[in-house]
Amino acid sequence: MKIAIVEDDINMRKSLELFFSDIKDFFIVSFKNPKDALKGLDDTFDLIITDINMPQMDGLEFLRHLNGKYEAIVITGNATLNKAVESLRLGVKDFFQKPFEPELLLEAILRTKKILEFKKTQQDISVKPKKINTKKHAFVATSQALDSVQKLALKAAQTDASVLLLGQSGVGKEVFANFIHQNSLRANGPFIAINMAAIPEHLLESELFGYEKGAFTDATSPKAGLFEAANGGSIFLDEIGEMPLALQAKLLRAIQEKEITRLGSAKSIKIDVRFISATNVNIEQKIQNKEFREDLFFRLQTVPIQIPALKQRKEEILPLAEWKLEETIKQYGFANKSFSKAAIELMHSYEWYGNIRELLSVVERAAILSDGDIIDAKDLFLEPKQAKKTDNKIANLESELIAEVLNDCDKDIEKAAQILGMQIDVLKHKIAKYQIM
Repeated sequence: MKIAIVEDDINMRKSLELFFSDIKDFFIVSFKNPKDALKGLDDTFDLIITDINMPQMDGLEFLRHLNGKYEAIVITGNATLNKAVESLRLGVKDFFQKPFEPELLLEAILRTKKILEFKKTQQDISVKPKKINTKKHAFVATSQALDSVQKLALKAAQTDASVLLLGQSGVGKEVFANFIHQNSLRANGPFIAINMAAIPEHLLESELFGYEKGAFTDATSPKAGLFEAANGGSIFLDEIGEMPLALQAKLLRAIQEKEITRLGSAKSIKIDVRFISATNVNIEQKIQNKEFREDLFFRLQTVPIQIPALKQRKEEILPLAEWKLEETIKQYGFANKSFSKAAIELMHSYEWYGNIRELLSVVERAAILSDGDIIDAKDLFLEPKQAKKTDNKIANLESELIAEVLNDCDKDIEKAAQILGMQIDVLKHKIAKYQIM
């Protein structure tokens, strides 16, 4: 495995060279700055390990020049959340803040090595060209319940109307959003998915709308936001109910006027974007609580689509499980495995509170941990119903406690988080989960 280390700190550079020198099959080449690296890199390299803060050119600009050609890992002594988010957008798999344990970096490199080996195996398999299926179907399996929803989604796809996908967490809302995009006239344009709850509130505006140079401390150059990046395509706003009230007016304008304004600018920028959003919370309750704009809600749900829970689509359970098992076997190079009759019966009788996401996770875990070529019921490690009832009682108690503390704090989430000993993001997630506010 040929690895390039791009690091201006000579001590760090030499330490990494020394650490990796005794590792078999690792060939290390070091560069003291990105400009030298750009001159020295060729097609024989597999992985780039780069610092961010370097003279002449920073690591993020360096990664943009590479344009995803190599796998990349970022190491930095001056990490900010903004830089971490930007790194992820550029395809970086791992992000380490100095000082870090070299063993952890080694683990990340070995994960990358496995990914590269698997990709090479797939490329080396000689197959006859297959006829391309022009039907853009995004679903592993269908059921009667899913079929009616799919037909509605196809109708919506033929228009530019805003779509609001409703349903429990894990039912496949992003799959439906992508399905709508792929079956629309915008299929050749970008599809950008954003989880509103995953981006910290203070970064969300700059990520969505972009910013001009000098808009805030780290804004050393202008940057287009995700709405501009989605031009000509579709943007999927997942967990839209978590969008801060202060930004909702800007989103409403983007939908109505098809234009946005970057942070730190007074100039409007026209956008050509189709809006698809999703939520698993009761937005109408949020409207009553003055936490969500009613006019925005109406704009988002021109076409509302309710996606049924997995327990209402039981015909899909086994095909989904078998698909995930096959994918996991390929990913890890396992011998073929199959489900026993008892395992299949258990999967069909289980409630699947986490829906498809839970099912796929359970199957992957069973494939990894099971011995032999048969996955039995015990290998699924599914909780008995009594344990789930106990979990529900605990959840009810937690919900009541959070509601009581919020009431005592006059709904001051920051103060409530301190009293409960929770991180603010965790508390917000639980508030949404239990539909408290």
